[in-house]
Amino acid sequence: MQSKGLIKFLVAVLTVACLYALSFTFVTRKVERDAEAYAGGDIAKEKAYLDSIAGEVVYNLGVAKFTYRECKAQELPLGLDLKGGMNVTMEISLDELIRNLANNPKDEKFNNALTTAIQKSKSTNTSIVDLFINEYKASGASATLASFFATKDNSNFISNNSSEADVKKFLQIEADNAIQNSFKVLRTRIDKFGVASPNIQIQQGTNRILIELPGVNDADRVRKLLQGSAKLEFYETHDNGQIYPLLDNINRTLASSLKSTENTVAKADTAATDTTKKENLLANLGGNKAAKTDSSAAVANMAAQNPLFSVLMPSIYQTPDGQQQLAPGAQIGIAALKDTAKVNAYFERPEIKALIPANVKLLWAVKPEQSASLLSLYAIKVGAGETGSVLSGDVITDARDEFDPQTNSPVVSMKMNSYGAKEWRRVTAKASQKKEAIAIVLDNVVYSAPTVQSEIAGGNSSISGNFTIEDTKDLANVLKSGRLPTTAKIVEEAIVGPSLGQAAIDAGLNSSLIAVVVVMLFMVAYYNKAGWAANIAVIFNVFFLLGILASLNAVLTLPGIAGIVLTMGTAVDANVLINERIREEIRGGKSIRQAIADGYKHALPSILDGQITTFLVGVVLFFFGSGPILGFATTLMVGIITSLFTSIFISRLIFEFMLERDMKINVSFPWSANTLLGANFQFIKKRKLFYTISIIAVAVSLISIFTKGFSWGVDFQGGRTYTVRYEQPVNLEEVRKNLDNEFKSTTEVKTFGSANQVRVTTTYHITETSDEADAEVLAKLNTGLEKISGNKYEILSSQKVGPSIASDITDRAAWSAIISILIIAVYIFVRFHKWQYSVGAAVATIHDGIILLGLFSLLDGIVPFSLDIDQHFVAAFLTVLGYSVNDTVVVFDRIREDINKSLGTNKYFGDVVNHAINTTLSRTIITSLTIIFVLVVLFIFGGEVIRGFAFAILVGIVVGTYSSIILASPVVYDLGKNNNSISKPKAVEPKVVTP
Repeated sequence: MQSKGLIKFLVAVLTVACLYALSFTFVTRKVERDAEAYAGGDIAKEKAYLDSIAGEVVYNLGVAKFTYRECKAQELPLGLDLKGGMNVTMEISLDELIRNLANNPKDEKFNNALTTAIQKSKSTNTSIVDLFINEYKASGASATLASFFATKDNSNFISNNSSEADVKKFLQIEADNAIQNSFKVLRTRIDKFGVASPNIQIQQGTNRILIELPGVNDADRVRKLLQGSAKLEFYETHDNGQIYPLLDNINRTLASSLKSTENTVAKADTAATDTTKKENLLANLGGNKAAKTDSSAAVANMAAQNPLFSVLMPSIYQTPDGQQQLAPGAQIGIAALKDTAKVNAYFERPEIKALIPANVKLLWAVKPEQSASLLSLYAIKVGAGETGSVLSGDVITDARDEFDPQTNSPVVSMKMNSYGAKEWRRVTAKASQKKEAIAIVLDNVVYSAPTVQSEIAGGNSSISGNFTIEDTKDLANVLKSGRLPTTAKIVEEAIVGPSLGQAAIDAGLNSSLIAVVVVMLFMVAYYNKAGWAANIAVIFNVFFLLGILASLNAVLTLPGIAGIVLTMGTAVDANVLINERIREEIRGGKSIRQAIADGYKHALPSILDGQITTFLVGVVLFFFGSGPILGFATTLMVGIITSLFTSIFISRLIFEFMLERDMKINVSFPWSANTLLGANFQFIKKRKLFYTISIIAVAVSLISIFTKGFSWGVDFQGGRTYTVRYEQPVNLEEVRKNLDNEFKSTTEVKTFGSANQVRVTTTYHITETSDEADAEVLAKLNTGLEKISGNKYEILSSQKVGPSIASDITDRAAWSAIISILIIAVYIFVRFHKWQYSVGAAVATIHDGIILLGLFSLLDGIVPFSLDIDQHFVAAFLTVLGYSVNDTVVVFDRIREDINKSLGTNKYFGDVVNHAINTTLSRTIITSLTIIFVLVVLFIFGGEVIRGFAFAILVGIVVGTYSSIILASPVVYDLGKNNNSISKPKAVEPKVVTP
């Protein structure tokens, strides 16, 4: 084995790297178990515990130390289907944006064009901007588009003479800005919400933002948080020196109040606190900031005497003579992130709220400024008027992140309209007299509070500070929100309750463990000691896979667990190919050492071809899928890479280890040594019979597809789905009748797992995505469910999909299937250099897809589990195509190998193809059986959520095995049978050139 030392080194490095990546998950799980034990079932107490240690070091590697928050950011996170929580898709209203940019014109053709564009956007991937421009052009309107958008606010970008291309560019930039700004605002809101490991991302090429909030159970609060319009305001501020006496009074009041309720501080200490001078207190606080406390008793004494200042450090600085002084400016204090909730709770106490004047509002900064764990608090001056601000964000006409030409530091420039310029001049003139700050506030969070040095006229100003480039980009986006008054609506929503999530975890773990045991037992039972080598490779494969997923911060979903289990099948597939080849070489009379070397050499092309085709399917799923499907695609692709590495290199290292120690290597038991040896089934001669069977199966499938149809999941048809658990089994017809009466339409009710669980799907208010519509649907659902008297129930999960999302998912599913087949066909053509092989693989693949769809149509309503066509089915469908081609390619590789061996022998082409099928039959059946074992385990123990998913792949593997044996290769034969014999190409006689 060449480069054995390098491979050992790579295995060692990868092992250490994976251990490191997974170690963060082990640490966070231990901390969370401790929190759970401490809380004793009290969720609020458990969260408070985790918040309190967020900034504490919980993982010490010597050379590096990690806080709980840092470990949490690097753990292998669980998806919503495993942990419970909420998943929403927000859609930015670009039609509203376009109307606002044009000052809401009354022009009929303008509004009709925009309305039509919105309707068409639900069934196409074309952008709303392009659709709107095309529709307006088609309307025959005489007014130019520029005339609508050449407003005073847009004068820097659009004039009456601007071309259509200029308008299109302007609208696209503004649309992108609106989406980016909404993303920034939503991300900030979610961070303030306090969700552990949230995931928020823009769905590229669309006006949608995907948000995952693990562990969230207050859906109404989340909806209000996400859908509330962003409110940008400018406030005058109070100076730190003006506010400190208030903080000192709050501190003393708290000490007295807490003492009376908790009785933790002696009267003498309280008296000493009351008589402490301001200068001494400042000095003590400053000392505490820099020096270490002598003991825990001192810390407790400080907290008792100064409860507020023990968690909120006043904003102070040290003078040259060593004295502590109050720092000038609007920043009045700083607190550790873990203590901000405690500070807020102090301010919310009735006796403290009574002390805070009506013109004072205390707001936190948007993010840590001094370090990763400290947050600043600002004192905002509330003026007259409804909001108390001096200006609102709608006066901003433009904002950009730039660099100061003198200092080359990042700054933000902004421009205001005429009204804003006038007010801004007045406000800045007043603030500049005392060098006061103006706070820029969005959603009650301070983004910046720059000190005004001089009056600013003309409405153009620059905001400078200790900014990074990212800071100025964020602030510019926030300022732009004033001129982008568009809304974000929830168009898709899924809520998974903790109990259903825990059931999914249990089912996933159980199915994984059982699948591992089943596969390992089979490999040892069939391949003897070679099976042990394969098993060790499989264990390394799963370990590497989990480690790489953790390092990529990939979210582990239930389909992801299924992907891990299926990855074991691909790893076994490669080892089966290798072991079958080794057995062939041994039968040829070679020594065990030579047989192993040649077995790996000859198996490698088939392994690569088969795994690459499946990997290509994973790539398509990755780009077209979302949520759990994205997790499945990631797991599948990473798993294929790790399978190749472990199957080709680690199993080989194990064989080499055994050879060096003269250990006896057996590749079979006596009963399994000659399985299908010498098989000579006449697949080519009987191909017409098989063609007839396949044509009949395809015809029956197509008839069912076009007559009976499918049970469409909510992903594809839109609507709302709820998973409901009753205490006792229920009658489906009774539940359906009650709900039909409430919704005044047909409701789909199916058993979901056990007889006391049902899945309800309704299209009532399918086009409505508002909170009011959600509430009405939920109220009618509860009314219908409550009619089952004496049987309590709970809603375990819910999902909402709007029509535009459903249309988009349908399009993505169709394109992913088409692109997968095309990519596979192109790869096979490139690999085998003959179009006949591509056509053969395509025919077999399409055959498998139609039959799988047909079975889901035929069996729906007959089998006792859900056969909905949803995103999970799409993932299963494409996976089946990949595995089908995997089997087919192995046969094709053997055909090509046998053709090369037969050159010049005048062998009949049909005999070569038939021989190739028969010699690979053992491998095909054993691999399929191994994967079938895994899928049966998934189907039985994987839980109801993925039962349909497992069933689809299970059926697909059986059908795919059938087509790769009796369909793909015979099609290649029929398309190329004009070359009935395989003869050696005639040598070209050299020409003799006579001078």
